[in-house]
Amino acid sequence: QVQLQESGPGLVKPSQTLSLTCTVSGGHITTSYYYWSWIRQPPGKELEWMGAITKDGTTYYSPSLKRHISISRDLSSNQVFLQLSSVTPEDTAVYYCASHHNLVVTATPLNPADFGSWGQGTQVTVSS
Repeated sequence: QVQLQESGPGLVKPSQTLSLTCTVSGGHITTSYYYWSWIRQPPGKELEWMGAITKDGTTYYSPSLKRHISISRDLSSNQVFLQLSSVTPEDTAVYYCASHHNLVVTATPLNPADFGSWGQGTQVTVSS
């Protein structure tokens, strides 16, 4: 079974770049699932799909984040990366990586049951 684990700094200053890593085990990112997504949940708000990278390396981004987000991967380490630039306190959230086969499941509202695997999430706070 595919397992995902998010990691990264828990505190980021405003205007800096948030960088997170999703380490995948139990399957390779080029074969086990088609999409590898980053999803976040700000306090008191719904889950928000941020973007995804496919097993072939194609990226898809939420229009609302397109100017600030970058998703990449490293095949040798079996990891998927998130970079979110120019963060503000509104980017404070629990960040998750998740795997899935269809892009349609990223439509709002997200249903976690539609995804194959989820990481446990990592809290990121944007504050000076």
